[in-house]
Amino acid sequence: MADAAGRIATLAEEVLGTPLPIRVRAWDHSETGPPGAPTLVIRRRRALRRLLWRPGELGLARGWVAGDLDVEGDLYEALDRLSGLLWERGPAGPPRSRLRTGLQALRDPALRTAARRLIALAGPGLPPTPPREEVRTSFGPVHSLRRDRKAISHHYDVGNDFYELVLGPSMVYSCAYWDGPDSTLEEAQRAKLDLVCRKLALKPGQRLLDVGCGWGSMVLHAAREYGVSAVGVTLSEEQAAYARKRVADHGLTDQVEIRVQDYREVPDGPYDAISSIGMAEHVGAVRYAEYTAILHGLLRPGGRLLNHQIARRPQPDEEAYHVDEFIDRYVFPDGELAPVGRTVTQLEAEGFEVRDVEAIREHYALTLRRWVANLERSWARGMRLTSPGRARVWRLYMAASALSFERNRIGVNQILAVRTPEDGASGLPLRARDWR
Repeated sequence: MADAAGRIATLAEEVLGTPLPIRVRAWDHSETGPPGAPTLVIRRRRALRRLLWRPGELGLARGWVAGDLDVEGDLYEALDRLSGLLWERGPAGPPRSRLRTGLQALRDPALRTAARRLIALAGPGLPPTPPREEVRTSFGPVHSLRRDRKAISHHYDVGNDFYELVLGPSMVYSCAYWDGPDSTLEEAQRAKLDLVCRKLALKPGQRLLDVGCGWGSMVLHAAREYGVSAVGVTLSEEQAAYARKRVADHGLTDQVEIRVQDYREVPDGPYDAISSIGMAEHVGAVRYAEYTAILHGLLRPGGRLLNHQIARRPQPDEEAYHVDEFIDRYVFPDGELAPVGRTVTQLEAEGFEVRDVEAIREHYALTLRRWVANLERSWARGMRLTSPGRARVWRLYMAASALSFERNRIGVNQILAVRTPEDGASGLPLRARDWR
């Protein structure tokens, strides 16, 4: 099996129609590719079997999570080079996998010789077992209460110590708000929390509901800096325990309540304001009308909602949308993205008056790069705190997501909406974004 790297590079060029833009090092220590480029390290032959049995993103993801594949050099550069090679991107619609298309073409008679060579390189046997970090089981109807709890637990109950390592002292797991790249992550996260509070026009004595409260940073900031009484709800037991301890440590137990509760189960409206920061991506299209109706019902007339949500680009055929397999199996089970226009329309259909939409796409790229740097700086400890496979999942998805925000493949928006009363008095200032 001498020169496996050369054989792989030749096969890849036949399948994809262009030379590989990165170096390749195979299990037999052979190496090929452009000098100075990042190196794709294929540690085990079974990585090729994973691709043969599941061509495309899922096969690659399984190889990465299992440690069969790795990258030496700049991970961002490697992902950027491979993205243009592995995915066809048209002016609209989702990218199409060149790898899946090419491997399927190997079934054609003219390419059967190449197929036999690939099989010979991959070695005999059934496909390797997927890594244990992969979600394999559905738990009832999509976006039912039970299934949503399982999905949230998969993503968030992986160890508070691990999230402390990645997120830093702020413990905020959503897009920060940067003055510039020289700001610290903690400064940018505090600025984001304060921006949300100012958009909601929080005042002492008001009631705030934070939907998907995470580790409690938003409710703590709002209570401490703006004097509100706050309720935070999360489906993660680990998040709730951590947030309650933070509340107690700050002496705010009379002012802040943390509940393990679904947004569909909150019984005690009305609230003066609602924040939903990085939570609506978990709601799903089948539940979004219900989500907006429930939040509308929990607000008093004149109350404000701040919905902070990642958005994807619209597709010519919206019915064809599906979550990519790596994200669904390893990161956010059942998570869904919607175009920002659809979100605005659904909020308005429920009776909200949408008053402001602020796009902060570049801010999320900066945030993700800081999280990746935190993880890479303490890589050995990160693997001990969770698992090597889980740490690899987080590193890949955060780095790939940073590139997606930078390249305008996805965005993130803060939507300010008001439950405007019948007399039309919105309570907002005449000048937009004068958040006082």
